[in-house]
Amino acid sequence: MFLNELFRTATFRLTLAVVAAMIGSAAFQFFLGYSQATVFEARRSDTLLYREAALLQTESQEDLERKVRDRATDDLRVIMNVTTLFDHDHLYIVGDLHDWPEGLVADGHVHEISLQNTDHSPGVLRMLAVSVRGGRFLVLGRSWHMRSELRLMMRHSLLVSIVPTVLFALMTGIVLSHRALARVKDMHEAIDRIMEGDLHERLPAGRQRDDLQRLAGSVNRMLDRLERLMDEIRDVGNDIAHDLRTPLTRVRARLDRARSAGHSAEALRNVIARAIDDLDQSFAVITALLRIGEIENGRRRVGFGTVDLDGLAADIIDLYEPIAESKGIVLRHTPGHGVMQVLGDRDLLIEVLANLVDNAMKFTPEGGHVTIRTYEDADGVSLQVEDTGIGIPPQERKAVTGRFYRSDKSRHVPGSGLGLSLVLAIVQLHNAVLRIGAARRDPDLPGAVFTICFVAASHALPPPDEAA
Repeated sequence: MFLNELFRTATFRLTLAVVAAMIGSAAFQFFLGYSQATVFEARRSDTLLYREAALLQTESQEDLERKVRDRATDDLRVIMNVTTLFDHDHLYIVGDLHDWPEGLVADGHVHEISLQNTDHSPGVLRMLAVSVRGGRFLVLGRSWHMRSELRLMMRHSLLVSIVPTVLFALMTGIVLSHRALARVKDMHEAIDRIMEGDLHERLPAGRQRDDLQRLAGSVNRMLDRLERLMDEIRDVGNDIAHDLRTPLTRVRARLDRARSAGHSAEALRNVIARAIDDLDQSFAVITALLRIGEIENGRRRVGFGTVDLDGLAADIIDLYEPIAESKGIVLRHTPGHGVMQVLGDRDLLIEVLANLVDNAMKFTPEGGHVTIRTYEDADGVSLQVEDTGIGIPPQERKAVTGRFYRSDKSRHVPGSGLGLSLVLAIVQLHNAVLRIGAARRDPDLPGAVFTICFVAASHALPPPDEAA
């Protein structure tokens, strides 16, 4: 079982592929080397034959016959060179060969002749037949045994070099596969513990020096993120139960008192009206949570288009200006220079700006100011809402975007604590950044400023950033 798993690992399969490539490369090198050596040997033999024939053609008949006789041997199995003299009828005179080689033509060119049909044949020879003095023919030949020896030597060298290399590569592949299999086994065991409910378990990642360790590190970061999300979901569930329990308890108490006491029709109507208000508050919380979940899924991004922030601010001014006048608050818009356009969903951006302006007006006293600004800088286009209200302490500026968070200064103001959470979700959907700061330096009336930094519509959207 273990061997089957070992041989099925990607490392071992990669080792087999490398071994096959090595064998193929060695075979190709052998073929290429042997071909080049054969061509070289053929050219060398032909050059020697032509040179020797040219020298012997200048000899006299007696000297030529004597030299051929001196070179002759009776054992063709050991000879490397062939020298034979024939008369004009191809009859033997003196030399190594007693018969004219079949297929040899006395045309002054080298031919490859096989002497397999002769006794004691040396095999294939490179042979040359030329005419000499006296109307006779001189036959010269060189054996191909050097090529056979070269082939044998190269084959032996190939086997001697490739076999140990292949064996070493296979052993290395087995060792590496065993190591990888052990690491994967540890990861499988860790994953099994995670699937059983131990969310604090993590994969062994080491120092992330190879691909497997980097993958384990990425999975661990994903598990950290999932653990945080599950903690947030648990906290949100607790917050939902806490926030819905109060209005639902009031509804039940009022209905219980109305049932047990003898009230007039007008009193019952008041109880029903208050119960409806409490239920509306509960429904508002549920609707806001569903809205945040829908936005965080990112499905609204398919409807993105070019949005003019100055036009957006003008619409909000028209909507909230009567309310601001009734509260004695000055609501104004300071447009930026140039075209303030971003890529986004206009309805969602109106919802963001409406939430920010509504919050600013809730916490700004009579005689205060709420200002909407748009401007462009090196980082992109920004939308800013500034007020002269009670402000947000620095230690609470990150917490206010959490769900159901209500600071001590805002508990007397009606609301569910989900407005800024919805704003943050929409801002992150647009790959923008939400920054919260103090509008003024007066400690008695600091005010608050909410700045949303967008990338201009002419640029590609970067990865989403967390709210600062």
